[in-house]
Amino acid sequence: MVDHVQFYLEELLPIGGKTVPSIENEFVPDYPSIVDRFFTRYYYVHPSKQTEPHLVLFHSNRVCLIGLASNHEAFSRGIKSVSFEVGKIDRSQNQVSGKKKSGGMIVQADSTLALVTCNDGHVFKVRGCVQGKLIEVNQRIIQGVELLRTEGYGYVAVVMPKPEQCDAIKKKLWSTTELEKQLNKN
Repeated sequence: MVDHVQFYLEELLPIGGKTVPSIENEFVPDYPSIVDRFFTRYYYVHPSKQTEPHLVLFHSNRVCLIGLASNHEAFSRGIKSVSFEVGKIDRSQNQVSGKKKSGGMIVQADSTLALVTCNDGHVFKVRGCVQGKLIEVNQRIIQGVELLRTEGYGYVAVVMPKPEQCDAIKKKLWSTTELEKQLNKN
């Protein structure tokens, strides 16, 4: 039996009658992350909550991953827990089905998706940031709140706006450059 790993790590390989270089020669150590390749970063900042920016990762297929921006105040206070029970609604009970994601809760930019409790007892709201259907919430962050720091994996929820609203939504959100300008002003 041929060791498959060793086979692909050989210097020159005969495959299909042609000599092919090893895959090690093609390895790029600083290859862009999945977020850098497939998403555009936007930020939602509530007018009265400048220290609580939210990250919106906007995919070309309209899917938006909603999370906390790396400079959100909750990270400096230390995050203790995340809860999807907001008032009388438990966002984790959201159920969608089919290609059109029927049954998804409709959320607005100011809708509360989750509550983040810090070590000092302070509670922050994670807002919807975009108007659309709530597709799912990230249950993994309940068990591991440190995942919130990981861009692309530490999202709080997935929201899908209507196609005709995407351009208007993007205009209301801030780019990375706009966020940095606003933070440097204060």
